[in-house]
Amino acid sequence: MSRISRNSRKNKPQKTDFRAYFLRLFDKYDLRNERQFHYFWKCLIFIALVIVEITLVLGHLYKFGFDNRFVLLLCFGGALLLVDGGKLFLAPRGKLRVALYAIEAVFACSFTFVTDSGAAMFIYVLVLTELYFSAERTKPSIILFAVAVPLYVGTYLIQNYVLFSSNKELLPLLTDLISAVFTLILHFVVVQVGLAFYRQFLRLERALKELDESQKELQKAYAVVAEVTALEERQRIAKEIHDTAGHSITTVIMQTEAAKLIIEGNPEEAKNKIVAANLQAKHALEELRDSVHLLSGGRENETLKTALENIIHESTDGTGITVRSEIEELVVSPAKHRFLCNSLKEGISNGLRHGNATAFWFELKAYGDKLRFLLSDNGKGVEKDWSLGFGLTGMSDRAKSLGGEVRFAVDEGFELIIELPLDKR
Repeated sequence: MSRISRNSRKNKPQKTDFRAYFLRLFDKYDLRNERQFHYFWKCLIFIALVIVEITLVLGHLYKFGFDNRFVLLLCFGGALLLVDGGKLFLAPRGKLRVALYAIEAVFACSFTFVTDSGAAMFIYVLVLTELYFSAERTKPSIILFAVAVPLYVGTYLIQNYVLFSSNKELLPLLTDLISAVFTLILHFVVVQVGLAFYRQFLRLERALKELDESQKELQKAYAVVAEVTALEERQRIAKEIHDTAGHSITTVIMQTEAAKLIIEGNPEEAKNKIVAANLQAKHALEELRDSVHLLSGGRENETLKTALENIIHESTDGTGITVRSEIEELVVSPAKHRFLCNSLKEGISNGLRHGNATAFWFELKAYGDKLRFLLSDNGKGVEKDWSLGFGLTGMSDRAKSLGGEVRFAVDEGFELIIELPLDKR
């Protein structure tokens, strides 16, 4: 028997939690949607009107019984609910909507004739709240307020002095009237402030939504820019390999071919060409390494001074040439860093290949807002009708693109001078 009773309790439907139902009612509407917000509050106001009118009807029936005022109370209340429900569920537009607003205001004021002023004021405030929400802007709300206050005052005066000739003294009636007007003003201010905060909240929500969309678009744009930048960097490195390492390897081939032709007749000259070819090959290998390091990001922490000293060390190692230097520690952009390193390699290679130089002087210093690159050698110089070759022409064009210039001095040996603007730290 106890087992059956336990099973029956399990099968018995559980009572719905009123609090959970109320929360589900709020969750049903998205209050960030202005239309759903207005509809939600109109529903609450309609429910409040139903509760207030039922309370008034039952209270009047209990106190005074079934009289003429009870009939009027039923008529006014039913008409008000009918008009408010029609606006709520039919959602009329245009002139019909305005007409229903006017009828609703008249029926709300009519409650002053059939009930006490406190209950009538409460119903009137509920109706005005719904009207202010429907206005959706401040200016129409001000017009409604400017009409609502005189309408209520006029109804109040007609009820007390024209129809029913109240025996109350003037001062208490005037006090009630002032209190009613103050209540209407306070209600208008509170509702408008609340609506202003809500509209500001909606604007912020829209702005945040637009910001999120813009952020997504920016992320897509950044991804495209990163891809394009990576492609451009690959193309730049490929061009640099082609212009520097490719040129150096071509020079090595030419030097070794020339050395083969003259090795029996002029072994000293052939030796010099082999030494120059060896140095050029080292430079080509270093340029290839630099390009690989750029792709992998391995040279990001190497300073300009260290890079230039490494080039000098590689040039003198096993070649028999001498390079004296004076290098200041300067901070430059990656583009200028690569250009200065490549220019030093090109200058030393040209001095060996064309001038048969055995010693070089190199300095890099800052003069004012510029840096000065100087490379001179003790070679035989150049002929009077010399012209810029491929390497020096590219060097000059690259210096101009970086905002600087390249100059050449030919006296005893050859001087290469580069001036570039210093970068702001």
